[in-house]
Amino acid sequence: KKKEKPFDLKEGALSKQLGIPVEKNIPKILLRKIDKAEVGTKVMLPSGKEIKVTPLLHKRVRFVLNISLR
Repeated sequence: KKKEKPFDLKEGALSKQLGIPVEKNIPKILLRKIDKAEVGTKVMLPSGKEIKVTPLLHKRVRFVLNISLR
């Protein structure tokens, strides 16, 4: 049997990366928009700030969307 590696969850990492306070919820529309965007492209945040979609950002968003579906 293969041993599964435990992983660290960094609380607030996605919020910090997006520049949204941890106390506020990240809009699902924004998460879906980032998820649909290709890595390397830019996405406009509600605050008017443009952010580049990195592999790590894409991974974090995918994780949040998967967890929130449960």
